[in-house]
Amino acid sequence: QVELVESGGGSVQAGGSLRLSCASSELFYTMGWFRQAPGKEREGVAIIASNGGISYADSVKGRFTVSKDSAKNLSLQMNNLKPEDSAMYYCAGGYGHQPAEWYLETGVRTLPLWGQGTQVTVSS
Repeated sequence: QVELVESGGGSVQAGGSLRLSCASSELFYTMGWFRQAPGKEREGVAIIASNGGISYADSVKGRFTVSKDSAKNLSLQMNNLKPEDSAMYYCAGGYGHQPAEWYLETGVRTLPLWGQGTQVTVSS
């Protein structure tokens, strides 16, 4: 059974940092981070595509950095956190070869495998 397991969430004050990790049991061509705040739709945060291309949501550019720790594991370094970053963060993986920007917009519907999420809470 394929698994994606997120870790590293927690509670921090605005301006603080967190590092999220995603451990996968399978090698995916595309992996990314998504988030969902209460009452809002799930949205793309950062994607690494099969060609190595990376795409970030405008709201996190310059503050978040996505990286592959290994062929199967993904991280998200989050700096200068803001209260609006509070959400459940999900790791997702897929086997396609579309550009990172495409997955950022469509990944909620097009990436087949998802973790259970890790909560990030940022207080002002």
